[in-house]
Formats: sequence, C-alpha cells, structure tokens
Amino acid sequence: MDLFFSFIIPVYNRPDEIRELLQSMVEQKFSKPFEILIIEDGSTRSSQKVIIEFQDKLSVSYFQKPNTGPGDSRNYGMKRAQGDYFIILDSDCVLPPTYLQIVERSLKEKYVDCFGGPDAAHVSFSLVQKAINYAMTSFLTSGGIRGNKKAVDKFQPRSFNMGISKKAFEATGGYGKIHPGEDPDLSIRLWNNGFSTTLIPEAFVYHKRRIDWKRFFTQVRKFGTVRPILNQWHPKTAKITYWFPTLFCLGLIASLALWSVGMVVPIFLYALYFTLIFVDSLFKNKSIAIALLSLLAVGIQFSGYGYGFLKSAILLALTGKKPQELFPEVFF
Repeated sequence: MDLFFSFIIPVYNRPDEIRELLQSMVEQKFSKPFEILIIEDGSTRSSQKVIIEFQDKLSVSYFQKPNTGPGDSRNYGMKRAQGDYFIILDSDCVLPPTYLQIVERSLKEKYVDCFGGPDAAHVSFSLVQKAINYAMTSFLTSGGIRGNKKAVDKFQPRSFNMGISKKAFEATGGYGKIHPGEDPDLSIRLWNNGFSTTLIPEAFVYHKRRIDWKRFFTQVRKFGTVRPILNQWHPKTAKITYWFPTLFCLGLIASLALWSVGMVVPIFLYALYFTLIFVDSLFKNKSIAIALLSLLAVGIQFSGYGYGFLKSAILLALTGKKPQELFPEVFF
C-alpha cells in the first residue's frame, strides 16, 4: 500500500513553534513526497511569514480562518488535503528525523485506519517541561493512556500525534466541537463505525507543552471536566478508573485528617507512592531537580483533573442541564 501523507496542523498565535516544527519536517529522512497544511485558527500573531520561509523546502499550504477551535480547524484542513492518510499534530511538537519512515513501515506491516503515537521530552526542554512531560506520560500517573506500551483496553489516540485515513475521516465527519475531549470522542465514534485504532510506540514526537503551573492546572482541570461528558455521550465506555484522581485526592485529605489523630498508615501509603514517583522520575530523567518538580506536577495533575471530574459529574447528575449549558468554555 503506497500512502500519500498530509500533515494537518492548526496554529493559534504560535509562529515560533511552527518554525521549529517545519524545520523538523525538512529534516525528515523520507524520500517520498508529502504535504503540509497549516490552519491559522483566528490568530492575532500570524504565522504567514514563517510559512513563506519554508515554501521552497516543503510542500506547505497556509489557510486563515476565524477562531473555531482545534477540532474544527483540523476538519477544515482534512477537507482540503490531497492525501489519503492524514497526520494530525499540535503546533508545539517537533518530529524526530525518522518519524515518517516509522509510520509508513508500521502501516505497511499492519494497516489501520487510525493510529496514535507517544510524546517525549527533548533534551532541550526546560526542567518544568520535563516534569510535566513525566506526569503526563508515566505509567505510575496515567496508566499509559498517552502512549505507554502497557496501555490497557483500546488505545485512544491523542491529536498532538495522530493519524487517520481519509476514509475514516469521511465516515465519521472528524472531530466534534468540544475541546479538550475531541480525541477520545473521535476514537469512540471510529470504533462504532467499524474502524480500528492502534498505538505505534516508536512514532513519538517531542511535545513542548509551553505552559506554566497555573495553565497546567487549567488544562488538566478541563481534561477532568470533559470525561463525565464523554461518559454521558458514550456510556458503554465509562470506567471506574476515571474516578481514580478524584478518589486519590479525597483519600489524601482523609489521610491527613487521620494523621492528625494518630492514624499513620494511610498517609504512609501516600508517602510511599510519592517516593516511587520521585525514584521513577529520577531514574528516567537523571535529575534530582526534575524528580522534585515531578512531585509538584503529579500533585497538580491529580488535583486539577480530580476537581474537574467531580464537579462535572455532580453537575451533570443533579442539574439535568446539557453539558453545553454547564461548561460553555469547553465547547466551540
């Protein structure tokens, strides 16, 4: 099977990131042609000058449109792409030189209409970026759902690094108008339409995540907010594991209260868990500073997601209102 790949990349006010991503595409060790579609999603800082720099090196097309969110912008690009297989990337990603070679080889060995790849931290990333990357990708925190080989159940690709065939896109209509949450929603609808998804572990990208601690909390809180919405839309996919961050945080509060009256076993178990986090991060990152920051990142991840999930689950269950009314900030 000879595939023609179209990269679909929405961008919002990040011209410098697009430059880094496009440069990594110039450096691809891939002899066949491919195209790139950059969709400017209502930005006030245009990437057009950056695109012009690369037009003699890459087959890149540039589109400008009003702000309608990343999912709709990806759909916009896929409707205009010439390829028969689309690769969706976030603008804050950088590709290793062998990325396309790995993707093509994997799809030739075992074709699938939708794949996802992991994200990794580049050596040039800041300490905070590496700590956040650890929290988001470690099996000890997320169970491998973002690309660990030990991921359980059907793999749900994430659109920072995701491929989908033209056939599958046309059958499902692509992404819905929710963000975050558009990725698992699309995966579930792909399954319902008879398509398969898979993980290509070697097809990783370097994912910068240029966020500070406050924005990281906001991001994971939104992740938690949308999960009960997805459970409502797709009840067969709801799992008790989605409650774990909320239960973890409530359990920590209870453990601290019990510790104050002399019961030390519960807080000892939490201390043991965070010690494992520290040791695991230290082993993987070879840095005490990153290992310490990983403790903060994991705490923010669990508290943000857990709070968002609990609030969303309660409001959806008790108010009877539609998700769009309760949480307009995650809909476009």
